[in-house]
Amino acid sequence: MPNLKTELKKKLKDATRIAVLGVGSELRCDDVAGLLVAENLKKQLEKRKNPKAKIFIGYTAPENLSGEIIKYKPTHIIIIDSADAGKKAGSIMLINYEEIGGISFSTHKLPLKMMVDYLLQSLKTGIVMIGIQPKTLKFGECISKEVKKSIDQITKTILEII
Repeated sequence: MPNLKTELKKKLKDATRIAVLGVGSELRCDDVAGLLVAENLKKQLEKRKNPKAKIFIGYTAPENLSGEIIKYKPTHIIIIDSADAGKKAGSIMLINYEEIGGISFSTHKLPLKMMVDYLLQSLKTGIVMIGIQPKTLKFGECISKEVKKSIDQITKTILEII
């Protein structure tokens, strides 16, 4: 995949208000990836006086935050989640909105595509989806070193851009 930082910069070049939505389950090993990126970003952004991003932690029902995200009126939304695309564990993918149906997104109560469709109908916003290939989604509190490395890389990259 092309350089994550370069691609994100392109997609966020006109961003003035960014909603970052972390999605996943704490109960299924690498499915926690999106949540950990969001939590890491939240801790770091709390130190800044006027961040242009707001963090939303959606767990397995991100649709429950749709109203809050719409109220925030972001110019761009970044959604981060585990995504099984059959790649090497820890692979980071920028996923086009149109491709959502072809990739397996972990453990959501409603399909992620439905929520994204709703947000796009409600807002004039850009959507950026970042997927992290899990190594395992079995039940338990574990995270693979490959996915942990990707979490750190994504967190660092987003902080540098915003």
